[in-house]
Amino acid sequence: MKDLPYGIGIETSLGFEAAEAAIRTALADEGFGILTEIDVAATLKAKIGVDRTPYKILGACNPALANRALGVDAQIGLLLPCNVVVYDDAGTTAIAALEPAIMATMSQAAELKEVAAEARARLIRALERVEAGSV
Repeated sequence: MKDLPYGIGIETSLGFEAAEAAIRTALADEGFGILTEIDVAATLKAKIGVDRTPYKILGACNPALANRALGVDAQIGLLLPCNVVVYDDAGTTAIAALEPAIMATMSQAAELKEVAAEARARLIRALERVEAGSV
């Protein structure tokens, strides 16, 4: 597990498609559904003719956590869902999630810090399961 400038992530020897499937399963096990999916490589190819290695953005949402956060601050929705990226990184597959604590820095509400801490713990468990090959 690596702390990244604005996220947390892992590298895996799984191929892109296997890594994507594994993180989807691990996220579901932690109560996250995928609300949105952006195939960045396909979009760039279609819109501007650029070829790039596989890169997907998954908009993961844990409904209970989202509801708690929105109950504290309706504008926090600007920072939802929890984006998780899967991409080819020079022969390995990287998976990273946005650091939920970023959400908490936008407010002084202690309750948002608690939601962010729980989201972070769940995301870390999901990433660790993929990293350990237990998905």
